Amino acid sequence: MIKVGDKLPEVTFSLRKGGDASNPTTADIFAGKKVVLFAVPGAFTPTCSEAHLPGYITLADKLQAKGVDEIICLSVNDAFVMSAWGATQNAEAITMLADGGAEFTQAIGLDMQTATFGGVRSQRYSMLVDDGVVTTLNVEAAGEFAVSDAETMLNSLA
Repeated sequence: MIKVGDKLPEVTFSLRKGGDASNPTTADIFAGKKVVLFAVPGAFTPTCSEAHLPGYITLADKLQAKGVDEIICLSVNDAFVMSAWGATQNAEAITMLADGGAEFTQAIGLDMQTATFGGVRSQRYSMLVDDGVVTTLNVEAAGEFAVSDAETMLNSLA
């Protein structure tokens, strides 16, 4: 599993923003920036839609005021689903990033097998990434939502 001090692996993601499709790489997204990345097991799922994503939407301005350049929500869903979920949540301040094939999620060792729920999914976590290097990592215990929330991330920023 990835840990504080590790550099993120180089992968290609899928992104739909404003109707445009792109395939940014890890370097495109994280190089030279301070980024909060949080991951959820699935778009439109209860905890993700009712608490995790809304918390980051609510605190986006405060996170940015602490020097965060970008806030990213990642899920093992396709870019169309992530875009639609972001639209329904009014997540304009959040980049809704798709890891459709779970390449990134598996490369950092934060994947989980959910069988008939959806197959390979991401564990719930948050991380602060500075120029591609993990500086803070908050991984939830299975079934929990206590350390990857926006408030915890905000409180960890200097």
